[in-house]
Amino acid sequence: MTPARRDHSSWMAAALSLAARSTGRTAPNPGVGCLIVKDGKVLARGWTQPGGRPHAEADALAHAGNAVRGADVYVTLEPCAHDSSRGPACAALLSAAAPRRVIIAAGDPDPRTSGRGMDRLRAAGIEVVEDVCRGAAERQQAGFRVRMALGRPRLSLKLAVSIDGRVALPSGESQWITGEEARAHAHMVRAHSDAILTGRGTWEQDDPALTVRLPGLEERSPVPLLMSATLPDLPARLGDREGLLLRTAEELQGLPFNDILVEGGAGLAGTLLSADRVDRLLIYRAPILIGDDAPGAGRIELPNLSAAHGRWTLAQTRTLGTDRLEIYDRTR
Repeated sequence: MTPARRDHSSWMAAALSLAARSTGRTAPNPGVGCLIVKDGKVLARGWTQPGGRPHAEADALAHAGNAVRGADVYVTLEPCAHDSSRGPACAALLSAAAPRRVIIAAGDPDPRTSGRGMDRLRAAGIEVVEDVCRGAAERQQAGFRVRMALGRPRLSLKLAVSIDGRVALPSGESQWITGEEARAHAHMVRAHSDAILTGRGTWEQDDPALTVRLPGLEERSPVPLLMSATLPDLPARLGDREGLLLRTAEELQGLPFNDILVEGGAGLAGTLLSADRVDRLLIYRAPILIGDDAPGAGRIELPNLSAAHGRWTLAQTRTLGTDRLEIYDRTR
């Protein structure tokens, strides 16, 4: 890596940290970070604001003013090229501001922008540097990218399991399989999700709040979703939070979220796994044994054992107190 590329990576890492502030709050827009640097000093910082506007670039440019001329702009996603009723295209704003360079982590998969944002900047005489920290940016934007590719939000299925893979006692009791540190981490994942989905069985068995219960992050509770083919109406407590009642996995298509966290029982897990709607597994494994006749991940209905292989890739492991977190990505 050249010294210049190394410097770009350091500034982009800071922009990615800014983008992380907006995770779970910008849907259907992606969370983006922007850093404006001149003569080795930060002029302005920006990130996508709640609800998706203003965009990170517009946020940073508003703070930098005319000083952005001749500066370097680091942005974690290609600046949008399409105008909207909610605001002008970021590529147009940057072109008018006339920075020296725009350094971009990853291209935008949205067909309204893909490549056109960079073309617009180059046409304005601005140097464009691509693919700086691209892998980290694409991982951060995974929910948005899944929605662009598949037309639905990324689904992350969270399962708290015993060593032998059981999610509850035979009676259905599941509170609590894991310890406090694992549960706190799961609440942080909730805070970074646009919506949280559970099933009728879990709703009636556990009466879950489906909120974030970490001090200072309560306002980041995701939109509650309930999936049931038989429930007549959405419970009022969820309706008051603008929740939604889904009848089938097919109704996930077109939802205006980037990331949905699934917290349910074996029935919901099996339904979504059988329909191949799960994009990520969060397995919180506790050092306990529960034994036979207890539910596991539900009925997946694989045609044979060979069909189970090659579907999941281990992405991360982490120790949380006495428990172990394993994160798997769906191999597509």
